Amino acid sequence: MQMEFWYWWVIGLVLLVAETFVPGAIFLWMGVAAGITGAALFLAPEISIETQLLIFSVISVVSVVVWRVFLHKEDSPTDQPSLNQRSAQYIGRTFTLSEAIENGVGTVTVDDSRWNVRGSDMAAGSKVKVTAVDGVILIVEATE
Repeated sequence: MQMEFWYWWVIGLVLLVAETFVPGAIFLWMGVAAGITGAALFLAPEISIETQLLIFSVISVVSVVVWRVFLHKEDSPTDQPSLNQRSAQYIGRTFTLSEAIENGVGTVTVDDSRWNVRGSDMAAGSKVKVTAVDGVILIVEATE
């Protein structure tokens, strides 16, 4: 079987399209490896099929490993760690109770939202400070 350089480019394109349906960047790097293999075959048409497969395999494995180890940083530090944790952003803030805390449960109005709060019993209109968050419930304590 004789491989033409453009076969590798078609394989690379198919792998890149597959990446859109199965995310994870594995097919992306295999597609890049197929493109590089096609370019190598374009520059040196006498490369055997075994060597082509070896080039494709090595570049695929190396590029995936390099991406996973060096370029794919999952937990990069941020200056706003609670950006998408709306309730956590309220810790330390003071609010006025819109409904009294009875049996440990009440509500506060924050901007245009009502939040359930948990704390010691207090009358409506009391000032409370958010000390913690339990899911979507704000844990509060009375302020002076």
